[in-house]
Amino acid sequence: MFLEGILSIAGQPGLLKLVSRKNTSVIVESLITGKRMPAFSTSRISTLEDITVYTYDDDTPLKDVFVNIFNQYKGAITDVTAKSANTELAAFFEKVLPNYEKEKVYMSDIKKIVSWYNLLVEKGIITEESIKEYLEEKAKAEKEAAEAEAKEEKAE
Repeated sequence: MFLEGILSIAGQPGLLKLVSRKNTSVIVESLITGKRMPAFSTSRISTLEDITVYTYDDDTPLKDVFVNIFNQYKGAITDVTAKSANTELAAFFEKVLPNYEKEKVYMSDIKKIVSWYNLLVEKGIITEESIKEYLEEKAKAEKEAAEAEAKEEKAE
């Protein structure tokens, strides 16, 4: 599944891939260096699947932001990087997610998203196939939710 097992750990550079689980830790592999290491439950571990970006409507899953970037750049690495000027990064993110909350989404968040996206494309994790698969799963889940809601309304 799209982004399954991809982690961010506070204090660790880049992204990591979940390799295996143990009783008190997980074994992760750096996507940058390929080195494996343990990550303990005391570490602040976030899965990319669970991360959302603040918007004025409803929080947007990071997956959807990556899909927007992928579509905008036709699957290529972005022309902006984490080292680009803040104005350039803000303009980039405004194009990708126009309704993001500028007060809550910090420049450091945008830099992380850009660097994560570029790394995931470079490593072949974000591909046209993975995006297509994710969008099909999302459409199916939305359809099932709408059918369940309609069934619930009918029952009332």
